[in-house]
Amino acid sequence: MATDKGSQEISRRSFIQRAAIGGAGLVIATDVLSPGLSADTPKRSSSTMIGVPFETRERVRLGIVGVGGRGSSLLQDLLAIEKVEVRAICDLVPEKVARAQKAVTDAGQAEPIGFSKGELDFKNLTGLELDIVYIATPWNWHVPMALSAMKNGKHAAVEVPVCTTLQECWDIVDTSEATRRHCIILENCCYGDTEMMVLGMVRDGVFGEVTHGEAAYLHDLRSILTANEGEGLWRRFPHMKRNGNLYPTHGLGPVAHYMDIHRGDRFDYMVSVSSSEASLTSYVKANYADGDPKRAEKYICGDMNTSIIKTQKGRTILLQHDVVNPRPYSRLNSISGTKGIFADYPARIFIDGSKQADGSNHEDWQNLDAFRDQYEHPLWKKTGEMARKLGGHGGMDYVMNYRLMDCLKRGLVPDINVYDAAAWSAPTPLSEASVAQNGTSQKFPDFTRGEWNAQSDSPGFAVQP
Repeated sequence: MATDKGSQEISRRSFIQRAAIGGAGLVIATDVLSPGLSADTPKRSSSTMIGVPFETRERVRLGIVGVGGRGSSLLQDLLAIEKVEVRAICDLVPEKVARAQKAVTDAGQAEPIGFSKGELDFKNLTGLELDIVYIATPWNWHVPMALSAMKNGKHAAVEVPVCTTLQECWDIVDTSEATRRHCIILENCCYGDTEMMVLGMVRDGVFGEVTHGEAAYLHDLRSILTANEGEGLWRRFPHMKRNGNLYPTHGLGPVAHYMDIHRGDRFDYMVSVSSSEASLTSYVKANYADGDPKRAEKYICGDMNTSIIKTQKGRTILLQHDVVNPRPYSRLNSISGTKGIFADYPARIFIDGSKQADGSNHEDWQNLDAFRDQYEHPLWKKTGEMARKLGGHGGMDYVMNYRLMDCLKRGLVPDINVYDAAAWSAPTPLSEASVAQNGTSQKFPDFTRGEWNAQSDSPGFAVQP
């Protein structure tokens, strides 16, 4: 959520308090454990949300909480999708609410109701007659807002990461199951043109039996983290309180889909180590004068965090996080198996036994474009022109929003569920614990409570447009 100067200190203080909690607190429920689950898995009091479809509807009535940079970009996409009505807007800054309201009316819709009367005004939005609430705010507000939406009968669509503690992961799972409302993680990287092509190739057996993946968020954010506006008002502060992978989902989401996580496999445990901290301190020293409050800040998050995840089926995932070193952008985005490997940045592929034009064996990478005619995903064939025109992250933002709205209207099972939201967010607290314990292995909770193999036929995107 955007933060004005008057409420900046309240938001900053509440964020630091929440971020410092961490830990692996577990909820108490009243039912019995599923067979084979350990005693530290919270008991289920409601049935699973795996395979649960949305209700069919003619139009989607939508509210958005947070219309800063990210929320405004999402709003642009949503206004370009037919039969989506933006009914309400919430932000701490009244001017941003007014700007978003104008964008809606400029698109030919009625003016949405605006909410900007303090940090808890989002509760008035979640009390309206809406189908889904989009949440594009600082991380510490994601779970309270998602819980408010679900408890008021709305589905929640939440920016990443959804959760920052294991307790929050269980909170969204339990509330989703109890209310029968979905909590969707808005992981746009799962909807990239390349990622969806590779998913199809994995399913088609191009890489054989998949055994290893690589995922990361390697992005120089130093200027953003230290800015006096936007994300600079809050996103730097976890670097003073936590040492681990603070932003795991962009890289992990697509690899989790390649590996059928929660559709035949699940994350079992992880180990994590962090490098020393140097780059953010060096950047602040070089760019901010003596006397600037930033010069007194002490950062503890290592420049590079490296984790290894092991799955129940024995696969491994390399997971990295670095947002403070000067470097080109990369999410690694790699998958390998018994027949070949795909690696991204740049996108390339190697298939065992492939031939050169003269009939000799290939020993070098091939360009992924050679596979586009066969494996370009139908969603991109249908929406790619509009997606690239709007341009959000190369078009993946529009495809993500189009697909979610289509699922809502047609009454389909969502591609990404609350268990994905929890498991993809969990590496933050798990890596923090592992780093603090010199790389000691940390078990992933089974957020599905034993149901992770129940939908093993397809890992999302099963119903084509």
